Amino acid sequence: MLPIDWFFLIGTLLFIALYGAWKNQKHLSINSYIKGGNKARWWTVGLSVMATQASAITFLSTPGQAYNEGMGFVQFYFGLPFAMIIICMFFLPVYKKLNVYTAYEFLENRFDLKTRTLTAILFLIQRGLAAGITIYAPAIILNVVLGWDLKVLVILIGCTVIFYTLIGGTNAVNVTHKQQMIIIIIGMISAFWIAILKMPENINLSKALELASYNEKLNIMDFSFNLNSRYTFWSGITGGLFLALSYFGTDQSQVQRYLSGKSLKESQIGLIMNGFLKVPFQFFILILGVLVFVFYQFETPPVHFNPKNITEIKQSNFAKEFNEIENEYNLIQNKKHQILNNPKFFENNTLKENYLKIQTEINKQREQANNLIKENDKNASINDKDYVFITFIINHLPNGLIGLLLAVIFAAAMSSTASEINALSATTLVDLYKRHIPNLSNIHYINMAKLFTLIWGIIAIIFASFGSLFENLIQLVNIIGSIFYGTILGIFLVAIFFKKIEKNAVFYAAIISELIIIYLYYIDFFGYLWLNVIGSLLTISISFLLTKCKIK
Repeated sequence: MLPIDWFFLIGTLLFIALYGAWKNQKHLSINSYIKGGNKARWWTVGLSVMATQASAITFLSTPGQAYNEGMGFVQFYFGLPFAMIIICMFFLPVYKKLNVYTAYEFLENRFDLKTRTLTAILFLIQRGLAAGITIYAPAIILNVVLGWDLKVLVILIGCTVIFYTLIGGTNAVNVTHKQQMIIIIIGMISAFWIAILKMPENINLSKALELASYNEKLNIMDFSFNLNSRYTFWSGITGGLFLALSYFGTDQSQVQRYLSGKSLKESQIGLIMNGFLKVPFQFFILILGVLVFVFYQFETPPVHFNPKNITEIKQSNFAKEFNEIENEYNLIQNKKHQILNNPKFFENNTLKENYLKIQTEINKQREQANNLIKENDKNASINDKDYVFITFIINHLPNGLIGLLLAVIFAAAMSSTASEINALSATTLVDLYKRHIPNLSNIHYINMAKLFTLIWGIIAIIFASFGSLFENLIQLVNIIGSIFYGTILGIFLVAIFFKKIEKNAVFYAAIISELIIIYLYYIDFFGYLWLNVIGSLLTISISFLLTKCKIK
């Protein structure tokens, strides 16, 4: 990296942190610290909701997902716009009417304290884990690709977020989210533009997409009814709907964003804005991943994208065997380039068939390399999707833009982590501390909120420091959410729509449902998106049965 890259990276991070803290340093009430004094306009709400979900994992993992498996991942978001409409119609009016600080306050009003406490604890467990992952994800990848010290990166991201979130509260999170989303959008558009410019002169966007279609990267819709398939139209429209309902409707990291809205209408418009921009936004990021795939059809990509694995295998007893695979891989790549550089490639079916045969050989070479890496180290992760986009950034983008894209990754990590720590602090304060230790001064509760922000920030840093890479990182966050979200959503659906179900019935139903979901995930019987549907339906049906049995 050159000085200009460091300028963009350090300058961006310092500006966000210092501006967020300076702008929102005075708080005289809990309402000001947790709900931002209800001053946020609809565009602030909408951008803050988007920034909370758009973590660094999104920008590191999603392009790699498209590079390997194509556009099918976008189906995951198909249920989201419908979820936003349902939340605006049924959830938001209830929260605003009761003037709650957290979503879980509503549950005590509807049921009792133990149900509120159980749901808050389920949220704290899953969001506490996710907060560590959102710090760890960019840190581990930047550690591997750039050689930066992992613990230093984790502490840098974590402490920066703790600094402005602790001082500024929800207002600081909202204000910095707007800045972060602007940086993210500029950075991703720049990467998209450079990816097109880096193509050979005879390859425009249309031909690039045509080449991607030969490799089945543009297959968006999968209407199969395979329950084990993670991304289908049906899992997206049902499991994705339930996950989005639970995440946006009951997860305090999101609820806190729109509870800070100036009015019910402002919050509703902000949510609808997010609902209808999110799918195109994710589509754009996936298309960027597809373009990176096409770019690497004309350049030779690494046989494996995780440089740490490559270094270790080349220093092992398998080095000679790996080098042979890599040499064969490079020869096959050269053959592919000769075919693609033929001016008649797109009109000649024989050339296309030869190209696809070579692609099959390339995939076999990659598989052989991965098997050798695994043979050398059984604990090594051979899933290199998360390293595809960062490798493209470091190796092929111009100086200056590298710093900007790294700033995007850090900004996204900060935006999500800030929301999560802010929400964890609010839930701990309002649902646990203040509920059981009432009638103290506003200043005391503000100081405790800041203390909880610090504690949860430290917990996230500790968890991130001892984390380990597991499959594709964006999937890991969604898997953790799916294990807990279905049960939480079921409790809220009962609270809003099933007035005759009693408090003890839903409490015991939630515990039973969560245990069943953990077991189903353990035996891997369903794709994880279906766990959201099953968890919700189990909680509703079991609570209904327990009510009928008159469980007291």
